[in-house]
Amino acid sequence: MLNLNSIMLSSEKPKELAEFYSKVLDKKPDMEENNFIGFMAESCFLSIGGHDKVKGKNPAPEWIMMFFETKDVNGEFERIKGLGAKVIAEPYHPGTDNNDFWLATLADPDGNYFQLASPWNQE
Repeated sequence: MLNLNSIMLSSEKPKELAEFYSKVLDKKPDMEENNFIGFMAESCFLSIGGHDKVKGKNPAPEWIMMFFETKDVNGEFERIKGLGAKVIAEPYHPGTDNNDFWLATLADPDGNYFQLASPWNQE
């Protein structure tokens, strides 16, 4: 089985995008080298870097989404909304019977969508 260990976001303004994710993750970067900045987020490494073919905002942000797991979707939603994230969908219960499971969708400064999600296996 393959292990997904990192995700890279390309940006026309990688330093600005990294500053945003530094606030979202509430930590300083774990790596800064040339035009790349990276954060260890539990078991996945999020790297942000420049790319000469990436300009402006993401034209298709629905194609891929990152999920950030938290036991406090509503609280984190308010905190991250306060950082300037664009609200795509306020916290809601998806079509499940589990009323303890929450999702919320936001967009970063480049227009990439990401979701806040309750842990899959809540105790």
